Amino acid sequence: MLANLLPNVQWEKMWAATVETLYMTGMAVAATFVLGIVLGLLLFLTAKGNLWENRFVNTVIAAFVNIFRSIPFIILIILLIPFTTWLVGTMLGANAALPALIIGAAPFYARMVEIALREIDKGVIEAAQAMGASTWTIIWKVLLPESLPALVSGITVTAVSLVSYTAMAGAIGAGGLGNLAYLEGFQRNHNDVTFVATVLVLVIVFVIQLIGDVVTSKIDKR
Repeated sequence: MLANLLPNVQWEKMWAATVETLYMTGMAVAATFVLGIVLGLLLFLTAKGNLWENRFVNTVIAAFVNIFRSIPFIILIILLIPFTTWLVGTMLGANAALPALIIGAAPFYARMVEIALREIDKGVIEAAQAMGASTWTIIWKVLLPESLPALVSGITVTAVSLVSYTAMAGAIGAGGLGNLAYLEGFQRNHNDVTFVATVLVLVIVFVIQLIGDVVTSKIDKR
């Protein structure tokens, strides 16, 4: 029955493409989470009136974040082809998509981290300073724990965006469901392939959002 409804769908290829999409998303989310928190912390800490106030460093990081956050992802992939080829050795495949995915998503998440840190009550930070806590202690014991629900919520939104980024990357040979939908679905006019790939992308997005919402609700004690 399913074969009659979806005659052009090759399920082994569809499964392999799904695994590639999950791989690209998972690796990119992990790297984005780490880099985004580092950049977000630097943006917050070097801002005026904060622990590491440094106008020059803050301006440089803010410029980097703003530039790469503003470039449309499909253009960013093309701009990074020489860098990707040098780093990975090829511009094709799932690994080749990772540099653009990470560079495209980390600045976006960094801004969300900065916003989350700004929402922390200044009195909590000042109390920690008054008790003689070092900067690193304040980061690990105050800033990150206090902003954790917002950080998880932010990485959930970023992960959902990354799923759509992988689809765009697939259009220029990165693999995954986007690549399959473009090559097997669009170019060969196999609408059933495009439909199934779209449904699988939606399932991945819904699962990511559900996990993010559950984790956020568990750790948010407000």
